[in-house]
Amino acid sequence: MNTGESLITIAAMLLLALTVLRVNSNILGTDTVLMDTKFGVLAVSLATSIIEEANKKSFDQADTADAVNDVNLLTAPASLGPSVGEVYPHFDDFDDFNGFKDTVTNLPSAVFNVSCQVCYINPANPDVVSGSRTWHKKITVFVTSPSMTDTFKLASIYSYWYFR
Repeated sequence: MNTGESLITIAAMLLLALTVLRVNSNILGTDTVLMDTKFGVLAVSLATSIIEEANKKSFDQADTADAVNDVNLLTAPASLGPSVGEVYPHFDDFDDFNGFKDTVTNLPSAVFNVSCQVCYINPANPDVVSGSRTWHKKITVFVTSPSMTDTFKLASIYSYWYFR
């Protein structure tokens, strides 16, 4: 083999090495996107489960037994959260989820941290917390994980309707 053939062989090996490196880089990038997507779906599922569980509860502590027709009978905004002695999963009303925190470790892929906030809102501007009682409460669920780069935030509004 002469010098020309050796240079062509070295160039071919270099081209092959660069191609293999590029393919491996693409595969790793695809795996990262795939894992982020998987964790995102799990985070949305956890948040949705919490919201659905909260929506099954009574609107307020005041209406667990009887209907309420005066907004002033509802829980004060500063008192939203579980009553004394109430612990998850034995919450009896929607706002008991205010301040709720949980660490989900039973999934095989990652550990998730879930936290909730509940507040009164004005339906005309649901992104602003109301300092007074209204017939509308908003739950916001945050899901984080050391395995994810983003924090997932889902919110839902629960309104009190009473028909005679």
